[in-house]
Amino acid sequence: MPAQQQEQNPPGKSEAGSHRLAALAFGGAPAGNLYTGVDDEAARDAIAHAWRAGIRHFDTAPYYGYGLSETRIGNALEGVERSSYTLSTKVGRLIGADHDRRDRSDGFAVDGCRAHFNYTRDGVLRSLESSLRRLRTERIDLLLLHDIGELTHGPRHPEVLAQALDEALPAMAELRDQGVVGAIGLGVNEEAVCLEVMQRFPLDAIMLAGRYTLFEQAHSRSVMARAQAGGVAVLIAGPYNSGLLGADTGPGDTYDYAPASPATRARAQRFYDVCACTGATVGEAALQFPLAHPAVAKVVCGLRSVDEVDSAIERMRATVPAATWATLVEEGLLDAGVPTP
Repeated sequence: MPAQQQEQNPPGKSEAGSHRLAALAFGGAPAGNLYTGVDDEAARDAIAHAWRAGIRHFDTAPYYGYGLSETRIGNALEGVERSSYTLSTKVGRLIGADHDRRDRSDGFAVDGCRAHFNYTRDGVLRSLESSLRRLRTERIDLLLLHDIGELTHGPRHPEVLAQALDEALPAMAELRDQGVVGAIGLGVNEEAVCLEVMQRFPLDAIMLAGRYTLFEQAHSRSVMARAQAGGVAVLIAGPYNSGLLGADTGPGDTYDYAPASPATRARAQRFYDVCACTGATVGEAALQFPLAHPAVAKVVCGLRSVDEVDSAIERMRATVPAATWATLVEEGLLDAGVPTP
């Protein structure tokens, strides 16, 4: 179980590095067996270690391992002072048993379970009730509507959006008014649906995965500007673009949850070359880049082990030379005008 006393920052770490660490959030999808299995003890150790090391926000969802991520986070943080950390989880799917199911095409190494979309008022309430039980808590600090948008729902998008606006989001707002949740928003992978909702329903926050990153900013310009103007907090998830920029040695094999094309990997290699020449690592730059934008409140990094937690913390605390950012801009690898640290 996590110790009750937060560890002090190691000697010699900069004040700026400590400030950045406060903006690092624990992404709970890997703790739900994303892509590969993690045993209960290793997941518990990673979550507890993250808390002891100073990470104070934990993000999860019922879909992450069909409740496994929420259960593991709840177990690991049981007994820790609730006011010492914040939680975000999601609604929009209901999960249940399907004992014959062995299909892992959704990416989670979990058998015998199934999830189905449900954006009704009743679905929101049922989902949250189950999440509270698994997380062993009486409140959620940020509740996100999960995976609406044309990218996910294709031709059903207009129908899903209408139900989200008529049922799901009003139900979430009522839960916020009742104090069961602290804030509400969207958890999505695309800009367009954020803009559609923002003009029709007031949001507190948006979790945007993979669209405002070191590698890619083109498909988030409008939502970032609108969020900044409207005081909507943005949490950036997928800062490594689902593995493309995650390793220190070179580009990964995946981008946007699919195999990376040769052209994508070739462009990614240019980031590695610039960072190597200017005294930084791509991982450091990838974690720190989003925080320069005034709309960004957190960077959510998926973590599955104690070693990965330590790596993320060191990357967040590291000093990335000004020459790195300047060269990335000069090489056209960062969009003109984007804020840099």
